[in-house]
Amino acid sequence: MSEVQAIEKSPGILANYVEITKPRLSVVVVFSSIAGYFLGADTYDWLTVLLLCVGGYFLVGSSNVFNQIIERDRDALMKRTMNRPIPTGRVSVSNAWIYGLVMALTGVYVLYLINVPTAFFGALSIVLYAAVYTPLKTRTPLCVFVGAFPGAIPYMLGWVAASGSFGIEPGTLFMLQFFWQFPHFWAIGWMLENDYKAGGFKMLPTGATDRGTAIQIILYTVWTIAVSVIPAFGVTGSLYITLWSAAVVLLLGLWFLYYAVKLFRERTNAVARKLMLVSVSYITLIQIIYVVDKFLR
Repeated sequence: MSEVQAIEKSPGILANYVEITKPRLSVVVVFSSIAGYFLGADTYDWLTVLLLCVGGYFLVGSSNVFNQIIERDRDALMKRTMNRPIPTGRVSVSNAWIYGLVMALTGVYVLYLINVPTAFFGALSIVLYAAVYTPLKTRTPLCVFVGAFPGAIPYMLGWVAASGSFGIEPGTLFMLQFFWQFPHFWAIGWMLENDYKAGGFKMLPTGATDRGTAIQIILYTVWTIAVSVIPAFGVTGSLYITLWSAAVVLLLGLWFLYYAVKLFRERTNAVARKLMLVSVSYITLIQIIYVVDKFLR
């Protein structure tokens, strides 16, 4: 490929800066916050929804920017990430730092306009993700446990934005997304094992795609399912779902569990990929069902 052709195919400056925020992931995270808001709000303030979208995207985007700055040398070693803007030099490290800091500060301020607890939990998610989870990825498989904390904040953040406080309801939403992350990320770690090893990352609980890892995936899937139906029993305050919705949630959970067990039996990358896709569908559908159930009651 000639130099001219390479330049023509290179993304524009704006596209590079959007790319390092991982827009698809950021939008999914913001969606979970909005779902949490509609669950927690008695009346709906569309300005709050807008602030939650903007502030949430900025915080998640900045976390992703910091993550890629810290991991830029390792990203260059992995096929999946070697063409990202920072490893290729399309975005300089100094510019990425400035960009990430501006996004982080702006995101915290925007969430502060909603209320102080929302800004606090948003800021906490950045610190845990960038300063704790990211460095641990090369040191211990426990990084997934640590990373599950900031990863579980967005769902409950929406409820906190609506209520202004933390209680049993956002705590339940937190636990649901907390447990869900283990089978989700271990499925990703399973199918990308060789790539992660090339980058020096330790993502699987036993360090390998073996029976032990598969058993832990099943266990955390079961705990995810258990938490998802708890709101039907009237023990989670004003967070409640009907028995009909709980039945649908349980069926989705069994669908999720089926692929976790299938991975245990077959232990192939193909099944791990299927489990990852099912896990994404599962958490998205659960969030939608919870919200729809509230509106139909």
